[in-house]
Amino acid sequence: MSQRPGQRTRPTRWDPLTIGIDIGGTKVLAGVVDPFGRVLERERRVTPGHDPVAVEDTIVDLVSSFPSKYDVAAVGIGAAGFVDASRSRVMFAPHLNWRDEPLRDKVAQRLRLPVVVDNDANAAGHAESRFGAGAGHRIVLCITLGTGIGGALVIDQRVFRGSNGMAGEFGHIQVVSGGLRCPCGNRGCWEQYASGNALVRDARELVEADSPMAHRLRHIVQGDASRLTGPQVTRAAVDGDALAVQLLGEIGTWLGVGLAGMAAAFDPDCIVVGGGVSAAGELLLGPTRSAFSRHLVGRGHRQEPLILQAALGSDASFVGAADMARSAARRSRRIRRRSRPREPFSLRVRRPFVDG
Repeated sequence: MSQRPGQRTRPTRWDPLTIGIDIGGTKVLAGVVDPFGRVLERERRVTPGHDPVAVEDTIVDLVSSFPSKYDVAAVGIGAAGFVDASRSRVMFAPHLNWRDEPLRDKVAQRLRLPVVVDNDANAAGHAESRFGAGAGHRIVLCITLGTGIGGALVIDQRVFRGSNGMAGEFGHIQVVSGGLRCPCGNRGCWEQYASGNALVRDARELVEADSPMAHRLRHIVQGDASRLTGPQVTRAAVDGDALAVQLLGEIGTWLGVGLAGMAAAFDPDCIVVGGGVSAAGELLLGPTRSAFSRHLVGRGHRQEPLILQAALGSDASFVGAADMARSAARRSRRIRRRSRPREPFSLRVRRPFVDG
């Protein structure tokens, strides 16, 4: 089968195993990943506060925890923050005290392995494009709905990072002029209307207002609105609670509006929606597709991209980071082979001459 321009070589069983690590504000996930995106073994730790050294210690401990039977060639790290274009430094992380942190070099020095660092949403987008819901599509727009909105644009299985490595911060595109204040300092950002935070904020407001529609949610948290979480609202919706279904529908509608703008800009083959909020499935994606179709420019005169639920779940970021590290491992092995000194001529084994 011929390859499209820019398409990566298909993996083979001879490609090395790598470890991927996903560092979030509350947990650190790690796994040994094979060349086909399969997770052979996984581990989880609680994020050790905000101290960079403690996080590095956790990374080293996780890598060391995997059995020696795995011949690991490199480590990839997906970090929730801004990562520079060289994929070596975390310029800023909202949940950790990383400020211009040379994470790649510090971890590589301790592990004695090649290390690659990227934004966690970039890593997840890479994984979904290569092994997940976006596999087989050339231009894949990945949206991660969690506390906020992250994402990645993947073209020919390569993440578009922008000139500073900071592309994909889709959640901070303004969708409402003078709208709700966002922690980033601006007003009306998309993630203030279509994210896990938006879902929880609206649900808590109704519980606090003693709305009769919120009786089930109020019962779940025994009247304490501050205890209500996104997964609880999603579970209530799956169980048929009318208010929870409505709230997810509103999040989905705002998501569809924003995605129509994304499609106007990037014209993707498919859109993959992941992150914790995507666990709601069609309760979220049904309203998303309806709003998307209503707002898409050129509707009725173009092929609409597919809107799909992500396939890899919470594994996506570390699977993608591990696959990114595999390229670094191949480069490292090629460099070692080229730099290996040649044997003196007198020591080489020469084939006997056979007359014939």
